[in-house]
Amino acid sequence: MSDLFSTYSKGLPSNPKILLVKLSSLGDVLHNLPIVWDLRRRLPHAQIDWVVEEGYVHLLEPLLSKNGFSGIDRIIPFGLRRWKKNLFKLSTWQQFFAFKKELQATSYDVIIETQGLLKSAIVCALAKKSSNAVISGLANATEFSGYEPIARLFYNQAVQVPTQCHAVDRSRWVTCSAFDWPLVDRTIAPQFYPKDYVDSLSVNSGEVLKELKSPYVLCFHSTARQAKRWSNEHWISLGNELASSGYQIVLPWGNAAEQAVSKEIALHVPNALVPPAFSIQEAFSVIAGAALTVGVDTGLTHLAAVLGKPTVEIYCDSPRWKTEGYWSNNIRNVGDIQSPPQVAEVIEASLSLLN
Repeated sequence: MSDLFSTYSKGLPSNPKILLVKLSSLGDVLHNLPIVWDLRRRLPHAQIDWVVEEGYVHLLEPLLSKNGFSGIDRIIPFGLRRWKKNLFKLSTWQQFFAFKKELQATSYDVIIETQGLLKSAIVCALAKKSSNAVISGLANATEFSGYEPIARLFYNQAVQVPTQCHAVDRSRWVTCSAFDWPLVDRTIAPQFYPKDYVDSLSVNSGEVLKELKSPYVLCFHSTARQAKRWSNEHWISLGNELASSGYQIVLPWGNAAEQAVSKEIALHVPNALVPPAFSIQEAFSVIAGAALTVGVDTGLTHLAAVLGKPTVEIYCDSPRWKTEGYWSNNIRNVGDIQSPPQVAEVIEASLSLLN
């Protein structure tokens, strides 16, 4: 079935207006980026908008359409996390209605909701739709991912996906089903950011972190769930091995507890740096300047992987099949659910990318 016939078979225009709904979090938004490229390959003249939590807008900005590049036409920020903390303030409701007005400025022919939560399904309900609009979302939960069955009630096309499904593949499954397209083959490597954008990320991380000394290795030891952490002793052993080869070990953090862990590890690794806090936007250049990123299953580790930078992803209590980087020879995935890797395995993976 041709792509053009697929759109017409559902009563859709040949250049549909498409809304993507993936609100959060960092890693989930990153793993949703390939569907923008998949859509553009088939529908180069479609309008593509994306609703995302306001804290993750920067992740989408490099894909904005401009100067002959067609990507995302409009980013619509969603402030739910902030609004929930100030429900009884007039300004909160003013901001919500401003969001609703912006969302409803376009009548959408296709809405693709890849999160499967009530909050994202409600965004689908609020969006303005054409008479034959397709609202495509997840019909079932996948293992180790959040899902709220009530979300199905907000779609007119609920898509059954495998219960064990990589995050990138899951988004592609829902997208292809929305248009009656064959599922994108996993051997077709997903694209995330334009190559010229990635190449333009200059090694100017010193402007962000004045104390950085090249070459340096980023170690993202922190994650929201304690069971996904690799032990401090392992990080110290890895840090000492890499420091002995002339690399500065950099230990970022996101809150006071994580900062304390960074300082504890740094005490035992020569010349290790516990940097000031930096933003997601600054993380792009910090990662670009690193000789290597080593991290647990967390958003900033996945950012290094989607940028195609040398990355070792450590899995301790989450399944590799769910988020492992499979699209670049610059990525090594070690460990698995309830099977943390040994230090020797991470050292070997690291040295294979550094040498």
